[in-house]
Amino acid sequence: MSQKSFDIAPGVTIGKEALVLLAGPCVAESLEICRRIADFTCRTCAQLNIPYVFKASFDKANRTSINGYRGHGMQEGLDILAAIKREFGCPVVTDVHEAWQCAPVAEVADILQIPAFLCRQTDLLLAAAKTGKPVNVKKGQFLAPEDMKAVVGKLEAGGADKLMLTDRGTSFGYHNLVVDMRGLVIMAQNGYPVIFDATHAVQLPGGQGTSSGGNREFVFPLARGAAAVGIDGLFMEIHPEPAKALSDGANSLPLDQVPQVLETVRRIHDLAR
Repeated sequence: MSQKSFDIAPGVTIGKEALVLLAGPCVAESLEICRRIADFTCRTCAQLNIPYVFKASFDKANRTSINGYRGHGMQEGLDILAAIKREFGCPVVTDVHEAWQCAPVAEVADILQIPAFLCRQTDLLLAAAKTGKPVNVKKGQFLAPEDMKAVVGKLEAGGADKLMLTDRGTSFGYHNLVVDMRGLVIMAQNGYPVIFDATHAVQLPGGQGTSSGGNREFVFPLARGAAAVGIDGLFMEIHPEPAKALSDGANSLPLDQVPQVLETVRRIHDLAR
C-alpha cells in the first residue's frame, strides 16, 4: 500500500524522505521552560536538517494520582503554545481529551494528538477529524497494532485524511511496557505515516506508586531499532532537568543527550529509506 504524505505546516512534510521530530516537555510547565526547550531543539534540528514540531500538553488528564501535576489548563496552555509558535516559527502539537476541546485547540495547534488511553473514543476521534487538522493517534497500550485499522476507519469516516499513527509500547504484565517492532510495520499498512514514541515506550506506568517511573537508558537503543525498521517521525519528551520535571521526568531525555540521539537515528533512518 502506498503511503500518504502531507504538510503539517509550511516547510514541514511528513511521509516523505525526512525524519520529523515531535519533541518537548510532557506538560507546558511554564513559558520559560518551553522557550528553553524550543530554542535548543530548533537550533539542533536546523543543524541536522530535521523538521521539528514542538510538543507539550496543556493538561495531563490521566495522572496516576489525584495530586499529580496536570498543567495550567487549556487557555493558559494554549497561550504558551501560541507564543512558542510565534517566537520560533515551528508547528506545535498537543493532546485533546474531550470532544469539545478539539475546535478551540485546532485554532492554535497544527496537529491534534489523541492520547493512547483514548484512541478508541469515537466521539473524540470524530471531533478531531472535523477540525480538518492533522491528527496523531497513539496506539493504546492495550491494543494489537492491527487493531489501529478500526481507529483509522473512524477518523476517515469523520473526514480526516491527514493521519499519523504512533506506537508507544504495549502493556506487558504490571508496570511494564514492551515494544514489538513488528507493530510499526503493521501500522504502516494502513497507508499513513508512522511515528515511534521513544520516551513513553520506556515508561513504567504507575511504577512509583503515585506516579509513573521509567528507564530512560533504553530510549536511545529503542529509537535506533525503530529507525532501522522504518518510521516517518520520532516522538520524545525532553527536558533541561528531567529530575525536576513536573510530569514524566523518569522517562524524559535530558537536552544534552538529544543531539547524539537525533544524529544517529537520522542516519539510520536515511539508510533504511
